[in-house]
Amino acid sequence: MNPNTFPTKGNLILAKNSLALASQGYELMDKKRNILLRELMGLIDQAKDIQSEIDSTFTAAYRALQKANIELGIRFVQDIAASIPEDNSIRVKTRSIMGTEIPLVQAEPDQPRLTYSFYSTTEALDQARVHFEKVKELTVKLSMVENSAYRLASSIRKTQKRANALKNITIPTYQALVTNISNALEEKDREEFTRLKVIKRTKSGGN
Repeated sequence: MNPNTFPTKGNLILAKNSLALASQGYELMDKKRNILLRELMGLIDQAKDIQSEIDSTFTAAYRALQKANIELGIRFVQDIAASIPEDNSIRVKTRSIMGTEIPLVQAEPDQPRLTYSFYSTTEALDQARVHFEKVKELTVKLSMVENSAYRLASSIRKTQKRANALKNITIPTYQALVTNISNALEEKDREEFTRLKVIKRTKSGGN
């Protein structure tokens, strides 16, 4: 048997303190869950907007690319695409929301370097390049938002699980313990009071 459940005043104080701590923990968990949930809803809205913009930009980019392929030839456009240098400007940092680390993706501002001359190409290729640069920028942003949303959702699940454990297990356990110890101490006090009355009456009768 757990000695902390014995009906003593010391254990009653410990049980009340544990109950107060568990209740405070639940309030904090619930507040954290609400804040994270609000952040998640905002990210979901952002992701929808970005995805919609990516879809329309991709459509425009492929339309321009198709036109450039017709005007310049697929092999010529492929050679130009192969000459574009690898982009190493993406940097990933992190920021914290209520203890949850989420990514902060940044692309260093760098004007894309042309690898072809205007003289040998058409406007369609220029438009395709601009649109695909926009797609890259939006994709970087979308990856950050979606990854952040995933981490927040995972944190919300864990927070909800802890809050439920406090609400449904820990807090009721300490509430029952406080009640049981309080009732036991009150019963003990009544028994002690009755015993003292009997002793006093016995002494009075003896005199």
